[in-house]
Amino acid sequence: MSHTFPKHAPGQTQPVQPGIESEMNPLPIYEAADDEKKDGKLKDKVAIITGGDSGIGRAVSLAYAKEGAKVAIVHHPREVDDAAVVKNKIEQIGGQCLLIEADLTQSTVATEIVSKTKEAFGQVNILVNNAAVQYPQKNIADITDKDLHDTFAVNYFATFYLTRAVVPHLTTGDCVINTTSVTAYEGNEQLLDYSSTKGALRAFTQSLAMNLAKKGIRVNAVAPGPIWTPLIPASFDEKKVAEHGTKVPLGRMGQPVELAGSYVLLASAEGSYMSGTTIHVNGGTITDS
Repeated sequence: MSHTFPKHAPGQTQPVQPGIESEMNPLPIYEAADDEKKDGKLKDKVAIITGGDSGIGRAVSLAYAKEGAKVAIVHHPREVDDAAVVKNKIEQIGGQCLLIEADLTQSTVATEIVSKTKEAFGQVNILVNNAAVQYPQKNIADITDKDLHDTFAVNYFATFYLTRAVVPHLTTGDCVINTTSVTAYEGNEQLLDYSSTKGALRAFTQSLAMNLAKKGIRVNAVAPGPIWTPLIPASFDEKKVAEHGTKVPLGRMGQPVELAGSYVLLASAEGSYMSGTTIHVNGGTITDS
C-alpha cells in the first residue's frame, strides 16, 4: 500500500447512525492506490455483504470485486448515496454489484436478500455479516430498553437471521465471515450493550464453525480495533472522535483498507484450513485469543 495513514481525525459528529461516509473529515481510505490488479482469488464467487456501502464493508466490497467476486451489498435506507458510490466503483473496474436496501432487523427480509442475490447471480458463496450500530453510555442505568434492543437487533439478531437464510444455499468451500470487535475481548466501559453483541458474535462464530465443519463450510471472524468508519462520528462526541485510535500501540486509528485483506484471506482458498478463528486487526492491542 502506498498510503500514508492519518494518525487521528479532527473532532466531529454526525446526528444519526449508521453515519454517512461522504460527510467525514478526513474521508476514510478504503482502497489502496496500487491494487487495481489482483489474482482472481474469488473468481466465480458471489458474496453478500451487509453494511457494504461504507467503512469496513465498502473496503471489503471493493476488495472482493477486484478479486473477481460478484457482490450484493445490503445497505440501510439512509445510505443510498454511499451505496451508489460503491456500485459505480465496482462497475468501473468491470465488476458486478447488486444493491439491496433493507431493514436487517426484520427476519423475513433475510430470505428476500438471498432470493434477490440468487436471482441476480445464480448462487451465494460468501456471507459477510458486517452491519452494526452502537449507542455509548457512561452508566448502565442510562441504557434504554430501546437502545439495548436496537443494538442486539442489528448486531446479533440480523446476523443470525441472514446466516440462517444463507447457510442452506452454501456448499463445500463456501464461508461465513462475521465482523466482531476488540471490545468482545477487552470490553469497553461506555459500550456495554455493543460489546455484549460482539461477544455473542464471537461465540456464534465458533459454534457455527463446529456445526458446519462436516459440510466443508467455514465460519470465521475479523475483530477490528479503532477503525475510521462513519459509525465513529455518528456515535461519539467531538473529544472522543479526536482521540480515536490514539491509545493503541501503533498510536493511530486504522483505515478500512487495512482490514480488507483479512476478509479476502478468509473467503479464499488461501484460508481453506481456517475455521472458528478470529483475525485481530487492532493496531497492536494484545487480546486473550
